[in-house]
Amino acid sequence: MSIWTRISDALAALSAGEGLAAIFDKLRAPPERTVAFAIAVIALGAKMAKADGQVTRDEVTAFREVFHIAAQDEAGAARVFNLARQDVAGFEDYATRIHAMFANEPETLTDLLEGLFHIAMADGFYHPNEDAFLEEVAHIFSIPDPDFRALRARFVPDAAPDPYTVLGVRADMELADIRVAWRKLVRENHPDAMLARGLPEEAVRLAEKRLIDINRAWEDVRSSHS
Repeated sequence: MSIWTRISDALAALSAGEGLAAIFDKLRAPPERTVAFAIAVIALGAKMAKADGQVTRDEVTAFREVFHIAAQDEAGAARVFNLARQDVAGFEDYATRIHAMFANEPETLTDLLEGLFHIAMADGFYHPNEDAFLEEVAHIFSIPDPDFRALRARFVPDAAPDPYTVLGVRADMELADIRVAWRKLVRENHPDAMLARGLPEEAVRLAEKRLIDINRAWEDVRSSHS
């Protein structure tokens, strides 16, 4: 049974009136936590895609960049997205349940928020309503504001991302201390570490991009100290 079939079955139960709480309660244990993570990205992404008043083809396509969808699963994936988009539950309900599920894994919640940033920027424009949406989700997830700003700096092209913000360090820190912070980020965001946390293989694509940004930020900082 493909992950998309399992996701579709779970959301079908939700649409049949079983309730969001019951669905997430069923997905607390491995291996269904992988399904829960995927549903979280899809459900919050579907609602965020409407935050700017419309759901664009680019935003839907962005899901395909995070989750590899085989040809035979395309119909099921579309059904999942539509179910999540049409569900009457507010995004706060989804975010609260997801936070409860991954409360002891803050790095997983950050991974999820990163996926939402990827979807938000799929159409090339960061709408103020999307910013408000993501900031509220980060608050519900108990993600510290500096971490939220670091993610936003990487994804939103208002200006070149500040390398110190990306690395989560202060500009007045010693280079040796910044190096320690950089190496810690590299370890935490290595694809093998993400797979060990039980995330879908597709989510590793985000980690690969994240590592590029982290390493680029370190090179910028190191160059400025030379």
